[in-house]
Amino acid sequence: MPEIAPSTHTGAVELTVSDLARSIPYYERSIGLRVLERDGNGASLGANGTVLLRLVEQPGAPPADGYSGLYHFALRVPERRDLASWLAHAARERVPLVGLSDHFVSEAIYLSDPDHHGIEIYWDRPRAGWEGQVRERLTTMPLDVDSLLGELDDPATAEFGGLPGGTDMGHVHLRVASVPETIAFYHDVLGFGLMAALGEQAAFLSAGGYHHHIGANTWESRGAPPAPPTAAALRHAEVVVPDDAERERVVARVADAGQDPEAREDGTLVRDPSGNALVLTSG
Repeated sequence: MPEIAPSTHTGAVELTVSDLARSIPYYERSIGLRVLERDGNGASLGANGTVLLRLVEQPGAPPADGYSGLYHFALRVPERRDLASWLAHAARERVPLVGLSDHFVSEAIYLSDPDHHGIEIYWDRPRAGWEGQVRERLTTMPLDVDSLLGELDDPATAEFGGLPGGTDMGHVHLRVASVPETIAFYHDVLGFGLMAALGEQAAFLSAGGYHHHIGANTWESRGAPPAPPTAAALRHAEVVVPDDAERERVVARVADAGQDPEAREDGTLVRDPSGNALVLTSG
């Protein structure tokens, strides 16, 4: 069985949005990202100079509800106090949330942008407490908000200057048409480890024993087709392997599985069985 390099991780995510003038203030003011580059119909945003998100405008594009695609992208902050600071900021600014969860391996806050793109902001509990136990321990419980905000001296006045340096794209969670077909691609072809599965409803896969770099579920998308090109949808997510040799090995496995990978300036684009696009890049 192939195994992708243990240091493989997720990189920037690129999305279509319907109104860049609406999306940029949302991601800056509500989420705490910063615009790093801007061109005519797109923008790159990130933290401390690192690009984490790219937005491409397609005026009037409708949300991609009901299709396979993005469930959420997950911004991982370095420390629990960083997550507490973000939550205090969200409370003060009345940022709408859609969920707050304790997954044992992590604590997470969920929300949705103006185009219905799902977002998670989270921190990982120390790896020593869950490594090798993901299958048994990964769960969803209510987040202990009082405990989290207890990291701050005064949540009402705690400063928030945006997402901190060290914030990265911890994982990407996808809506897929079929979990077994998804596992066959990410595990059997790309070489990610299967860390946990919920029957044919969801699967969590990773490189190097992480709890998950790729999540996939059919909760809103069983049997669904990809979103049409006119929708505000996931354009692609980056999977970053350590070097060109590893990228070529992974691309060769995809080609051997019957797909025709697409060479690009920034890497090689492949698609999972639900049509979700990944750009394999090295760095």
